[in-house]
Amino acid sequence: MELYKLSAHELRKKLQAKEVSAVEVAEAVYNRVDAVEDTVQAYISLTREAALAEARRVDEKIKTGQAILPLAGIPGALKDNICVKGTRTTCGSKILANYVPPYDATVTRKLAEQDTVIIGKANLDEFAMGSSTENSAFKVSRNPWDTDTVPGGSSGGSAAAVAAAEAVWALGSDTGGSIRLPAAFCGVVGLKPTYGRVSRYGLVAYASSLDQIGPITRDVTDCALVMNAIAGYDPLDSTSINAPTPDYTKALVPDIRGLKIGLPKEYFVAGMDPEVERAVYAAIEQLKALGAEYKEVSMPHTEYALATYYMVATAEASSNLARYVGVGFGYRGEGSDIIAMSKKSRTEGFGEEVRRRIMLGNYALSSGYYDAYYLKALKVRTLIKRDFDKAFEDVDVLAAPIAPTTAFKIGEKVDDPLAMYLQDVCTVPVNLAGVPAISLPCGFKDHMPIGLQIIGKPLGEETILRAAYAFEQNNDYYKRLAPLGRA
Repeated sequence: MELYKLSAHELRKKLQAKEVSAVEVAEAVYNRVDAVEDTVQAYISLTREAALAEARRVDEKIKTGQAILPLAGIPGALKDNICVKGTRTTCGSKILANYVPPYDATVTRKLAEQDTVIIGKANLDEFAMGSSTENSAFKVSRNPWDTDTVPGGSSGGSAAAVAAAEAVWALGSDTGGSIRLPAAFCGVVGLKPTYGRVSRYGLVAYASSLDQIGPITRDVTDCALVMNAIAGYDPLDSTSINAPTPDYTKALVPDIRGLKIGLPKEYFVAGMDPEVERAVYAAIEQLKALGAEYKEVSMPHTEYALATYYMVATAEASSNLARYVGVGFGYRGEGSDIIAMSKKSRTEGFGEEVRRRIMLGNYALSSGYYDAYYLKALKVRTLIKRDFDKAFEDVDVLAAPIAPTTAFKIGEKVDDPLAMYLQDVCTVPVNLAGVPAISLPCGFKDHMPIGLQIIGKPLGEETILRAAYAFEQNNDYYKRLAPLGRA
């Protein structure tokens, strides 16, 4: 029995029935990592000793007849911008190559309370800035469907680990599509929750008004299970929403009769791969056959979303990354005085893409340009949010592509930042509006996965999970394993 191929809910049943032990499950996943990690490059670091110790604790609970929680003993990965006390957390950057947090992120603590087993810390674009995981200071992760292609970014390591069966589930972070794009490229499920639904405490900040932690999983059921574990109010996060947290697994019903779906015409952009567009429309037709209704809607400010995002995100990034000056923690370069030392530390410690975004942000916030750029971007962000509000007056969810193409070749866009940024054209409006969205596989082009995006109202995770579950259960896309997931 190849335990590493099973979903979290399938493994839970086997653990409860005492058919397998948590140690056997963890060892199966680590054996899988040993077999394929040199090819996939999904992890920055592994936490084998701590993971096996946790698995033994779960087995002891089962042995003594104690009830176990839904994710107990289930191996997963954390994106390496999520703090784990005593475990190196690099953000994929040389500047934090040896940083060991003195505290846990709230999601880390919540998962520990669930008795989950953490396999390791997954690779990412440096400080979550990128769409391909080629910007990591340590390695380039590869897509398990075709190792010559990217897994998407910035949570590419998390998605690649799940797709390659090197983890049963993973957490990523999504600032402009960084959960949904890798999920789409790697043929797995990825959910970006409502801003504030999952605590950001202990997530190393990129753009604080946009960042959100969420799950990447094999199927929609596992996605709901992980959301149950990590969602909820946190007084340590001033942006956390103080609202009741539902049991997301109760939303997993296949009945979507009467569900109203909006198709934002601006999301089917010029230059989109015709195969991607056909697959998304076919998925929407299937949802209609299951009882949903759909209509075209207009979100007229979408064309400004990409420019708005890269103004707001870079401005916030330049402020958040100002703390990395070679003093207190992080990489320190040599210099004749503190100014020279700080300049050397930042120049040597940050990669090219991070430096590019810091400079863009500093420019937007500088005297004489603040009103012309950053303030104007905030005003346009409000208009984009109003587009969503208006659309949701008539529909329950929106459906759209995740990206204009399937996964592209490693190195294909790395020297063209604008072409790379255009991969986010269908995802960044969701972050600007703060609403939830899910990606799930809806087809293939030349054996590479295509992702369907279902977008919900604020705190509408239950509705998008219900729609996603109904679609998933009437297809076999989620059952298809990447070539490196099959071995």
